[in-house]
Amino acid sequence: MADGGVIATLVRQIEAGTPVFAAWCGLPEPLIAELLVREGFDTAVLDMQHGAFDFDAAIRGIALVALAGKPAIVRIPVGDFALVSRLFDAGAAAVVAPMINSVAEATALAAFAKFPPMGERSWGPHRAITLSGMEPQAYLARANSIHLAIAMIETREALAALDDILAVPGIDGVLVGPSDLSIALSHGVKLDPDSADVDAALTHIAERCKAHGKFAAVFTFSGAKAGQMAKRGFALCSIATDQLLLRAVARAELAVARG
Repeated sequence: MADGGVIATLVRQIEAGTPVFAAWCGLPEPLIAELLVREGFDTAVLDMQHGAFDFDAAIRGIALVALAGKPAIVRIPVGDFALVSRLFDAGAAAVVAPMINSVAEATALAAFAKFPPMGERSWGPHRAITLSGMEPQAYLARANSIHLAIAMIETREALAALDDILAVPGIDGVLVGPSDLSIALSHGVKLDPDSADVDAALTHIAERCKAHGKFAAVFTFSGAKAGQMAKRGFALCSIATDQLLLRAVARAELAVARG
């Protein structure tokens, strides 16, 4: 495909208004991510922040997810913006940056995510060229639109700066971390991603993203919640994690076996 290939499938799906359901992978075995997207997930998030993915596992994960015909997303560690360009060079369709609390941090993310004049990404798309299906000059012309920079909103500071963060050129969307947001909104008192305060924040974030022409994404713990969030305007919703899915099935099947 000369139109951005597997990398561009993510942005095409978002632009079409079709909900994107993501497998969130923390176990550092890329075959798990490939297996999950082959079961129907639209993309896999390879987690380098709280998951056990390192750079080597992430680039192998990107390749195996692409082998299944799907785009890969990678979440980087807090503040490690230099990884963004390297992951895009390796063919990631999107990068999620946690704890983006200010315009300065959003601007730093965009600088590494986008080629000039929008950003400062340097040239070296060794794997992205192949996965995009384009020649280098065509890839350069389209790269800024097919590689997505996603800022996480999970603190009081981020909520207060939301409109300014969304206004930063090169920030394509935001992803809500409801667990951290619940801790922040309760001043560290409780972990409750389904709290009324978090729910109100989700409504606000979806509305502001729409106003800015950006997309909203959210981590959820179940298919039911993901479906609800998709109906509320969240373009990309994760469903649990690889560990949670494995544990749930293990418990359920053992309970059946033991009567």
